[in-house]
Amino acid sequence: MAKPTTQYVCQSCGAVYPRWAGRCDACGEWNSLMEEARGDVGPKAVTAGKGGRKLGFVSLKGETKAPPRWPTGIAELDRVCGGGLVPASALLVGGDPGIGKSTLLLQATAALARTGLSVAYISGEEAVDQVRLRAARLGLDEAPVALASANNVRDILATLEEPNGPQVVVIDSIQTMYLDSLDSAPGSVAQVRACSHELIRLAKKRGFALFLVGHVTKEGSLAGPRVMEHMVDTVLYFEGERGHQFRILRAVKNRFGATDEIGVFEMTDGGLSEVTNPSALFLAERRGNISGSCVMAGMEGTRPVLVEIQALVASSAAGTPRRAVVGWDSGRLSMVLAVLEARCGLALSGNDVYLNVAGGLRITEPAADLAVVAALISSACGTPVPADLVVFGEIGLSGEIRMVSQAETRLKEAAKLGFAEAMCPTRRAKGKGKPPAVEGLSLREIGHLQDLVSLFPTGELTGNKDGDKGGSAAGGKKKAPASDG
Repeated sequence: MAKPTTQYVCQSCGAVYPRWAGRCDACGEWNSLMEEARGDVGPKAVTAGKGGRKLGFVSLKGETKAPPRWPTGIAELDRVCGGGLVPASALLVGGDPGIGKSTLLLQATAALARTGLSVAYISGEEAVDQVRLRAARLGLDEAPVALASANNVRDILATLEEPNGPQVVVIDSIQTMYLDSLDSAPGSVAQVRACSHELIRLAKKRGFALFLVGHVTKEGSLAGPRVMEHMVDTVLYFEGERGHQFRILRAVKNRFGATDEIGVFEMTDGGLSEVTNPSALFLAERRGNISGSCVMAGMEGTRPVLVEIQALVASSAAGTPRRAVVGWDSGRLSMVLAVLEARCGLALSGNDVYLNVAGGLRITEPAADLAVVAALISSACGTPVPADLVVFGEIGLSGEIRMVSQAETRLKEAAKLGFAEAMCPTRRAKGKGKPPAVEGLSLREIGHLQDLVSLFPTGELTGNKDGDKGGSAAGGKKKAPASDG
């Protein structure tokens, strides 16, 4: 029987099947199997000890110099990369279409070229004239950047292998590149994997820094094989909402720096501008004395960020209440609502709940739990949270408030922006003592969710017509005394 000449490869995970199927058994995606020409799959058997050479092992202890850095001239990009570009490194930049990936890299290459580095920008999606128009709009047309439009990786490799080749290379984007030795179409798993491998191999050999722009799927993850993220040294996501001018550059992998660092940019008519104080920018349009609003002190990598949490609790006309969340985990919102009802007796399950993180920032850390609860109760009771109060803390399933990391950094950022009071968890661990005192900021420690609920008039929510015994958070009958820090 003749050996089949084609195979079916999943475009999401790279699994290979001998025949077509509607659903990939490896990743569960539907209609993701594409027909490709069959190659030599599977390595040939290697006889142990034949034709190889012995490895030389060394100890873990030894003197190792820190890798050199090339500052890009964009402080926010340097922060995310760990202090600048490292020679012979590969960086993968992903993001939604039109979010500003090409704009950011064009500004970065222009800044690098002005420092004396030789830079090459190779576009596979746009013609040379289109890139020139963008450069003229951004005021970068005078920058000494070598520009080309190409898709054939063989031609690109031959150009970059020259002795006096560029020191920084941008490939925009990897999904448009192809190797003529493969029969599959550009953007397929085989093409993306092979093109990435060849370009990264040359970058390591020649010593130039390589930027690869990657497309994302509708779920927000990078398109193509997952192995591509393992091959590169740094993975950056460029995030943002179309309706907001803010853009977040987030590092999810970095072999030469810290992960979970963010860089904040603002999209303007002249391109992306850096935001050195994102907390002030996110709170610029905040209005005080409005129920359902609370300020949370969060951490993004090593940077403290203060953001406004907005909540709206309304009566539901439908049989199934609606839950809408923007910028936070919807599953965590369901957990917080369940804890409020089971541990505090607040009946919010029959109401529509809307939650929004103002400014387009997406929060993933659990320190936002306490601020979300404060915003929810404030909206349900119609009682505003004090405008000069900042809140942070994690909530457990039993209703306890757990301490979060880097509390002192969060409190210092709040004091710098003029906040007078902070609500934070009680420090329970042995030898830890109280949360650190910050000049100009009074601390209110709470250990259980009931301590927060008692600050609001929740009589209608709990069925107690006499109201609560704690008073309003905005200066009602009773107000919990502030800690002396």
